[in-house]
Amino acid sequence: MRAEDSIKCIKGIGEKTALLYEKLGVGTVGDLLSYYPRSYERYEEPVSIREAARMDFAAVRVVLVSTPSVVQGGRVPVTIGFFEDAEGMRIRAVWYRSPYLRSTLKPGTHYVLRGKLKGFGRGRSFEMPQLITPDAYEEKRKSLQPIYPMTQGITSAAIGKAVAAVMQEGCIVPELLPEEIVSAYGFMERNAAVSQIHFPTGEKLLRKAHDRLAFEEFFRFLLRVRKMKEELEREKNHFALVRDDETEAFLKRLPFRLTDAQQKTWKEIEEDLTGHHMMYRMVQGDVGSGKTIIAFLAMYLAALCHYQSVLMAPTEVLARQHYQNFTDMAGRYGLDIRVQLLTGSMTASRKREALAAIENHEADLVVGTHALIQEKVRYHDLALVITDEQHRFGVRQRELLSEKGHTPHVLVMSATPIPRSLAMILYGDLDISVIDEKPSNRLPIKNCVVDIGYREKAWNFIRKKIGEGQQAYVICPMVEENEEVSGEDVIGYAGKLRNFYGNEVSVEILHGRMPDAEKDRIMTEYAAGRINVLVSTTVIEVGIDVPNATVILVENAERFGLAQLHQLRGRVGRGKDQSYCILINTSGKPEADERLEILNRENDGFVIAREDLRLRGPGDFFGLRQSGELAFHVADIYADAALLKQASEAVNRYLDSSGTAAVPGMERLI
Repeated sequence: MRAEDSIKCIKGIGEKTALLYEKLGVGTVGDLLSYYPRSYERYEEPVSIREAARMDFAAVRVVLVSTPSVVQGGRVPVTIGFFEDAEGMRIRAVWYRSPYLRSTLKPGTHYVLRGKLKGFGRGRSFEMPQLITPDAYEEKRKSLQPIYPMTQGITSAAIGKAVAAVMQEGCIVPELLPEEIVSAYGFMERNAAVSQIHFPTGEKLLRKAHDRLAFEEFFRFLLRVRKMKEELEREKNHFALVRDDETEAFLKRLPFRLTDAQQKTWKEIEEDLTGHHMMYRMVQGDVGSGKTIIAFLAMYLAALCHYQSVLMAPTEVLARQHYQNFTDMAGRYGLDIRVQLLTGSMTASRKREALAAIENHEADLVVGTHALIQEKVRYHDLALVITDEQHRFGVRQRELLSEKGHTPHVLVMSATPIPRSLAMILYGDLDISVIDEKPSNRLPIKNCVVDIGYREKAWNFIRKKIGEGQQAYVICPMVEENEEVSGEDVIGYAGKLRNFYGNEVSVEILHGRMPDAEKDRIMTEYAAGRINVLVSTTVIEVGIDVPNATVILVENAERFGLAQLHQLRGRVGRGKDQSYCILINTSGKPEADERLEILNRENDGFVIAREDLRLRGPGDFFGLRQSGELAFHVADIYADAALLKQASEAVNRYLDSSGTAAVPGMERLI
């Protein structure tokens, strides 16, 4: 079996299953081996029943009090057992379709119960927990089982089984790093690292495998960044852009004054656009810092010089929102510019009209999604491309636009709070501007970190705010319930809220598996105020501006990185009303409380990023992954900051002064 073979050569994977694997980006045996676990099943140290009452998932050492009873619960039999721990506290455990447990479980026997806890207060109980003898549990604590990202129709266990089958066949993955690098940094050989990342034989070897593969990801990424930087430094500014007093006149007419950081950033962009070389700049600004007005100013300057510009947004809803804002601004201040929207969901006739307006330069500012760089779009004279969050503007996109004319200036807008030291490495091909102030008219968000005992109070607080005409978000880490992974899921949670609120509150769901058209419909309905509570995954992290949304509740908050939680929090606090962020820590662990307490006391994204970097220890590399445009397969820019710096040094060391590979075979990495 070779890495380039189709996954259909693996026993048990036919045409239908192969199509499911395609959804995961897995088409070959090599793809499967590079489809790394997202976390591992670790059998935790058991806690007391008192401690478990604050957690959604736990293991407890107990003794069975009496013979379990079996009752008919609707269509299925329900087995109920009562257990007691060393402190004398009691808890109930429930199993469905398992009447045989009545005869196999003996009173007085010691067990470890492990699983999800449901209910509130004294009504807390285990639901379908594992039942393990204490000795067997201690053995399980010594092993690690991989948990893979899944899609409907494929379980984590099935993926693990397929990986194991490939490894048993002795499939060899090619070494990517030159021997000199592997040797110089003392890294594990690639085949051994791949084997250990899937099926670790211990924490130390897992750490070594992770470091090897994370370094490789960073190294290859930074090589491409260096290649792009060298190409960009040779590009002269081929647009006749000049400063225009109209931009300053427009700024004076605004009902607010730009912050000092905004003014500094605008001057840097203006100098780039009118300078001798092409602009490739990133504006890094915290959530709500006012990056959009800077983007509009740059596009307005291009229009005043008779050039076109485009702004690419990550979602259609956000694109339409930018289009509406730009159109309103042009009308309100009497600006002689024409704004055009272009998205994939537009009707054929509307799309034809938009394409004609763009080609004939009847549009100066073009706003849309990735539809803007498709083959059919022809620009009259495109001078500037601005990309919003999650759309790193890479080599391929630049090539596509250069085929339509001259390569345009590029401005990347990012709200991801990355410490400047890391940003300088990751965005080595871009100049960086930072907007580190917020407009003075924004009220700081009020935060609180609570355990699950506060959940019902939080729901009632949301009901109160909805009664005042406001809206709320609820964030869950999973789309649907999964026996292999604990945590709240969007579908199940929405059902709980509908039962709790009844008909008085409109609750809808949003997640990444939904068709794009359905996602856009839900987000549009929410933006229009026709949905009260939106239960969502992190798909709303970079979403829409809904000033009426004032509460965000994040379940299993301990599972998210601090920077990502800050991004999620940025969905509220956009209007005149006081906003609130409620973080529910379901782990019951004090170290999670310590991390989340940073968000409780701090609203500055850059401070949070620094703290995240400080707290994320070398062993903390699963379960707290950041998301966004720099989502690596294994590496994490926070937990692996030291490896990132090491990879940057290695790239400098192994490229000669001309920017070409100083080590044989290096070119295949790019």
